[in-house]
Amino acid sequence: MSTELPGEEEREVGVGPHPEPWPRDPRLDPELLAAGDRRNVIDRYRYWRRDAIVADLDKRRHPFHVAIENWQHDFNIGAVVRNANAFLAAEVHIIGKRRWNRRGAMVTDRYQHVQHHPTLEEFVAWADGADLPLIGIDLVPGALPIETTPLPRNCVLVLGQEGPGLSEPAQAACTMVCSITQFGSTRSINAGVASGIAMHAWIRRHVFDDGPN
Repeated sequence: MSTELPGEEEREVGVGPHPEPWPRDPRLDPELLAAGDRRNVIDRYRYWRRDAIVADLDKRRHPFHVAIENWQHDFNIGAVVRNANAFLAAEVHIIGKRRWNRRGAMVTDRYQHVQHHPTLEEFVAWADGADLPLIGIDLVPGALPIETTPLPRNCVLVLGQEGPGLSEPAQAACTMVCSITQFGSTRSINAGVASGIAMHAWIRRHVFDDGPN
């Protein structure tokens, strides 16, 4: 059974083969020029080599990082990585198990720096060495509302895994813990969704200068 609305046609993503003669640009991939580019990238990067895209993104990355605990193979990490790519985070840090569900990232992990830390202690040591305060994101007693709390420009937004949330040792390592205000009956929101809200709170404050002072 078709799910298309009346008059709606399936939209093809990307572009086909580039007309010849091809442009002389070292950033362009000859294979993509010949076959077309259907990747999940914005139009600016059509036909670009992957390393050229990463190099261009690296010139503009924001100074905030994102971390998520992964003790039970969390299936939301792909969404966190995709959000980090969309908001141009410096890096994503996965704490705990190395394996994660890359399907949810929609291949954006090819362009996003991702670092693995086997233990919380190693992650905290890395953050201390980089002089980056840890800002927990969780709905726990005493948490500050993210909507009215200024987020540091250089920091790591730390999320817990789906269900348990931030572990107690992770909470203890954070400079502060912020919560996302909810208005319905559910106890919590999806970790991938929460990551996007937290990152956008940082973007509003430090890119658009529209947030708590």
